[in-house]
Amino acid sequence: MSKIRKAARGEPCLMRIPGVCNGNPETTVLAHIRGSGNAGKGMKPPDVSGVFACSACHDVIDRREGALRAPVIEIDILYAMLRTHDRLRQMGLVQ
Repeated sequence: MSKIRKAARGEPCLMRIPGVCNGNPETTVLAHIRGSGNAGKGMKPPDVSGVFACSACHDVIDRREGALRAPVIEIDILYAMLRTHDRLRQMGLVQ
């Protein structure tokens, strides 16, 4: 497991989807964001293409069956990624 993925443990959710986020840092993981050309079948995107997300927000991001339906638009993901990158800089994991 990478240092960035390990760093998500115990952190607050930075995705914060209204009406979905459980606010429980014990469930926070690095949720990888898939975009054009950054992943393929059986391949995860790089860890810098991820956000700290609670289990509920992660389910929505990954569009898992049974997840609450919530509108998540690209700008929400972008802001969550910026918040995550800021936190990773504070932790000394990215420059």
